[in-house]
Amino acid sequence: MFEHNYQVYMSSSIVQHYSQLRQLQPAEHIILDLLRNEWSRMKMLDIGVGGGRTTQHFSRVVQEYVGIDYAKEMIAVCQKRFPPSSQSRVFEVVDARDMKQFQDNSFDFILFSFNGIDSLSHLDRLQVFQEVRRVGKPGGYFFFSSHNLQGLERQFTWQNQISLNPLNTYVNLIMFALLRFFNRSISLQQIKHSNYEIIQDESHNFRLKQYYIRPQEQLNQLEADFDNIRIYSWKSGLEITTQRELSVNADMWLYYLCKIKEKTSIGF
Repeated sequence: MFEHNYQVYMSSSIVQHYSQLRQLQPAEHIILDLLRNEWSRMKMLDIGVGGGRTTQHFSRVVQEYVGIDYAKEMIAVCQKRFPPSSQSRVFEVVDARDMKQFQDNSFDFILFSFNGIDSLSHLDRLQVFQEVRRVGKPGGYFFFSSHNLQGLERQFTWQNQISLNPLNTYVNLIMFALLRFFNRSISLQQIKHSNYEIIQDESHNFRLKQYYIRPQEQLNQLEADFDNIRIYSWKSGLEITTQRELSVNADMWLYYLCKIKEKTSIGF
């Protein structure tokens, strides 16, 4: 899975696509405002920085900014797009699974946006969480987005593709057929009874294999390394505050804001 997705992200067309992105997601705007009184004192790590979509918004407000990506072509784009200036801004080629370049307790705020963590396998994902806890300061923030398996259930059901607009129905059914074709070994019943699945979804014309997870299972994964976890809707940016809201949420992805736990001697 890692090598497959890595080759996709290295392709020139994908690099060009990410180099043209400029806008923040609604939940990212919310967090930018929520922590407005803290940014000037923060050292930030932007994991999976891509073409620098988030750089222009965050690097100007934080005290120190480090953007990393495992695709050297993406880092080259960032370095060209954001040349050296008076701001403390650095870009490096780094694998989030092993961030040995950084010492323990280095960052106040760590971002992994645009579902970048979903391009990794299950075990790699857990390794990233451990690395984030290691390089993040206790009490610091980790903010990331991830695909929602509950939203995928709707995409795997053909009845949900029917619209009052015939053209929309046609397009929806074509995309539904392609989704089912590229995931022939996965059934709707399997998705309904799984906590997470690897799906070849429509991202970049069905070229990526992506990790989809139920929100409650995501909370379970995070509890060992993080606390004070808050969840935000991708569509509205609003916080999801009740278990009922979370259990029925069908956004295609969600944002998670976490506090990094105090370090212990176990595993460190």
